[in-house]
Amino acid sequence: MRWMHALSRLMSRRNVPPAGDWDAAGLRADPPVCIIGDLHGRMDLLTQMLAQIAEQPQADTARRIIVGDMIDRGPDSIAVLRHLHAQHRTSPDTTVCLMGNHERMMLDFLADPDRHGPRWIAAGGAETLASAGAAPWGRVPMTQLAAQLRTALGPDLLGWVQDLPLCWQAPGIGATHAGADPALDLAQQPATRLLWGARGTVEHARTDGMWIAQGHDIVPRARLTKGRIMVDTGAWRSGLLSAVWIDKTGPCMMQAQMPGNALDLGKKHGAAQRK
Repeated sequence: MRWMHALSRLMSRRNVPPAGDWDAAGLRADPPVCIIGDLHGRMDLLTQMLAQIAEQPQADTARRIIVGDMIDRGPDSIAVLRHLHAQHRTSPDTTVCLMGNHERMMLDFLADPDRHGPRWIAAGGAETLASAGAAPWGRVPMTQLAAQLRTALGPDLLGWVQDLPLCWQAPGIGATHAGADPALDLAQQPATRLLWGARGTVEHARTDGMWIAQGHDIVPRARLTKGRIMVDTGAWRSGLLSAVWIDKTGPCMMQAQMPGNALDLGKKHGAAQRK
């Protein structure tokens, strides 16, 4: 583990992108907020990111917001859920996990395996089933796969996933999985908008002074612009997990990245899959 600790220290939290991607005048938070991008089963990157957060000033009071899509595509979805569930139970005020469209697809699969199974499995659910120790899909009925996944999750973990909130909000800052309609308050947003995004429509700048953090839409590096905080850097295929730390001095970027060829995992699991 010594190499991981050394690598963590090499990743400076004061890593600010070019001004064009980082227009964040007036963005502050006290206590701090750390908004973490889509994990997609990357327990290795989550472990590294949490180690970096633990070294920051006010880490004990910082709120950690995970923007959903904790599962699918990567190799350790069940481990990610179990770890974050345990952290939330220990400190529900400082560990907040949001519902993403991939969690929603998994729950739909469990509710109606034959109807929703093919779509979810094609979108990365096959890797989640593998991490649950389920039989290889296609060899047993969908209902049997659902039963195996339900057993692996257990009632407490499954209940927690079912109850994941669609959004989180603090003064001046909000977070959802896939952004929010800038013309509406968070409380007025349709669930489909928060989970699936604008679906091809133009995303206008916010004019209400709120900053909305989101995952879902992959960007090369975390960016803040026009009232939007975008933190999904495609960790499952790029090997780069990003977060934005916001405190009373302003925002900065945090990154967790494993050594080696980061794209190998993405090629293995199908880099062309849709969100």
